[in-house]
Amino acid sequence: MTSEQAWVLGLASLASFMMAMDSVVVSTALTTIRRDLTASTASLEWVVNAYNLAFAVLLLTGAALGDRFGRRRMFTGGLALFTVASAACALSPGIGALIAFRALQGAGAAMVLPLSLTMISAIFPPRQRGRAMGLYLGFTGLATFSGPFIGGVVAEGLAWQWIFWLNLPVGLVTIAFTTRRVVESVGPNNRFDLAGVVLVTLSAFGLVWGLVRGNAAGWNSVEVLGSWALGAALLAAFVRWEQRTKAPMLPMRFFRARAFATANPANFMVFASLYGTLFFLAQYFQTVLGTGPLGAGLRLMPWSATLMVCAPIVGRLADTLGERAFVVGGLLLQAASMGWIALVAGTGTSYPTLLPALITSGIGLTMAMPAAQRAVVGAVRPQEIGQASGVFMMLRIFGGVLGVAVTVAVFSGRGGYASPEQFTRGFRAAMTAVTGYAFLGALIALGIPGSRRTPAAAPAVQDAPGATDAQVAAAHRGSD
Repeated sequence: MTSEQAWVLGLASLASFMMAMDSVVVSTALTTIRRDLTASTASLEWVVNAYNLAFAVLLLTGAALGDRFGRRRMFTGGLALFTVASAACALSPGIGALIAFRALQGAGAAMVLPLSLTMISAIFPPRQRGRAMGLYLGFTGLATFSGPFIGGVVAEGLAWQWIFWLNLPVGLVTIAFTTRRVVESVGPNNRFDLAGVVLVTLSAFGLVWGLVRGNAAGWNSVEVLGSWALGAALLAAFVRWEQRTKAPMLPMRFFRARAFATANPANFMVFASLYGTLFFLAQYFQTVLGTGPLGAGLRLMPWSATLMVCAPIVGRLADTLGERAFVVGGLLLQAASMGWIALVAGTGTSYPTLLPALITSGIGLTMAMPAAQRAVVGAVRPQEIGQASGVFMMLRIFGGVLGVAVTVAVFSGRGGYASPEQFTRGFRAAMTAVTGYAFLGALIALGIPGSRRTPAAAPAVQDAPGATDAQVAAAHRGSD
């Protein structure tokens, strides 16, 4: 690994660390926030989904801006916005302000995360990319591993506001070193697809708004159904536009590659299951088992620790063995683990009864995530990795929004916060839904090519300056 590669990998991982930490710490502190700000279940959902809503609708825009105006420039700009918004979250006087500033955090993350993946994928050749992505996810796993504990310490020993202040020093350090150590780069298109950006942003907003408003407004309401209809119509218009424009932000031929067309929806279900689990698990430990935030964080650590330990290993093995087995097997482990928790969870269930399922779930998720990620970025030309990364990141956040929205709806239909018994009924139903997401994802992942795609085959055509879409598609079909 060269010095330049090491700096890019380290700084991209540090940025991802900050945002992973923020996500996990917030989930651990939801119970404290609910009590301190007198927040409803719907408000807690918005604390999570305001971030995800802004993140999802702006992801492709963030990737496109980076390709057009400079990846380093937009990466550091997104970090600055995320850091300032974090300080604003810490200063929020009420739940409404907290939700608004969480949305600003999501806007900053929409520029940072896809570009962090783009910078790593662009600087590492295919034979090293799986290992680099494994290290990237492993470092992110360090945040996931330590986040529950840190969140518990902060929420119980200080105040929940400090979970946002933690982002300030990390953000400033990352910005300073990125401007000095990372070389500026742009994507293959020198034109900015403004029409495509507007269409995909409005389409994503309509689709996500329907998901996050479904519980409050009703899934059959005019607001929700109209939002989905508008989002679908704009999505169709976006697809049509991208097929006709000379410089598309998302070439539709990406979806001709089987790996791209199947790994993306499979990963969608990975994150639906992950976010649905994360939203309720710490609350179950606190509301039903009677632990404090610190105790809940400690009980989550065996689950989250597997990401730090296993992600680099999976990344290396996927380079050799291919991605399908890891995505399918990981999702089946997640389904089995959450299905077990749905069966045994109760007001008197001991933590050791849940521990094997938590560890197995963590291993399963860790198997699936880096393998799906590698399948997606390996299915496109090297200079188009930024566009593919934006799609990958947007769909995984859509998955998180769906996971939280539907799981909260299932929970609310069967339980509530009035008593531990009532919460347990809702929690078991929610974990059944999470199990369903994972199993459906495993079925979709069966379509991922089963053998390792040889980087020297398809890219030989892809890298040719005069390669046509038909030649690229033929190369992908051959590699499938």
